[in-house]
Amino acid sequence: MRFILLFIFGNLFISCAQPPTQFDTTSLEDTFVTLDAVDTPFDEILEKHKGKTIFIDIWASWCKDCIIGMPKVNKLHKKYPDVQFVFLTVDHDVVKWKKGIQKFKIEYGDHYLIKRGWKGSPFCTFIDLDWIPRYMIIDTTGQITLFKATKATDRNIIKSLDSLL
Repeated sequence: MRFILLFIFGNLFISCAQPPTQFDTTSLEDTFVTLDAVDTPFDEILEKHKGKTIFIDIWASWCKDCIIGMPKVNKLHKKYPDVQFVFLTVDHDVVKWKKGIQKFKIEYGDHYLIKRGWKGSPFCTFIDLDWIPRYMIIDTTGQITLFKATKATDRNIIKSLDSLL
């Protein structure tokens, strides 16, 4: 009985926890790689788009769900032209990553490879990356307004973007 009560209390506590609204220091210092092979800390990526709404798409060229979602992300890009799109890949193969960008018609926005990969990245640890695709939205002040969506059709994406523009 005691175990059951602890289990219920633990689940209630976890389910009530609010997602973070700011990135921690280790995630901001995590290094990503540009298409031109330049190492870039995540805080510089955010700084580049300071004062703008940012849509982050974490994906991989081999990921079936990412591929299925990409046409919907492309539609979001057309619907919200003022939003900055940042694509972060967990691909291991740079050539396949670059081919995926062309193949899935995501030649807009900024593209970065998560240098340490899914399991070794402080950024991925901070966001508790357990599935891709993963979508996030950052507002003009740098606050995370949508911490987790795993489908490009998630109503919270539209709701969040509409509220910010």
